[in-house]
Amino acid sequence: MQQIMRIKAAREAAEMTQTELCERVGVSQGVVSCWESETFLPRTRQLPQLAAVLGCSINDLFEPTDASA
Repeated sequence: MQQIMRIKAAREAAEMTQTELCERVGVSQGVVSCWESETFLPRTRQLPQLAAVLGCSINDLFEPTDASA
C-alpha cells in the first residue's frame, strides 16, 4: 500500500494559509507548496512539528491509497 500526503487538507482544516504554516514550521512558502503538490515531502524529523502546528497526528498527514488502482 502506498501513502500520499494530506498536508494541504490538514492546513485548510486548521484554517491556516501557506504563509502562516511556513512561518510556524520555519521553512519557505515554496517548500510548503512543494509538500502540498508532493514534488518533495517533509523530512521525517519535520513531521512531529508539522503535525503539532496543524493540530493533528502524524498519521493524519498520510492517506493510504491502493497501489493497484
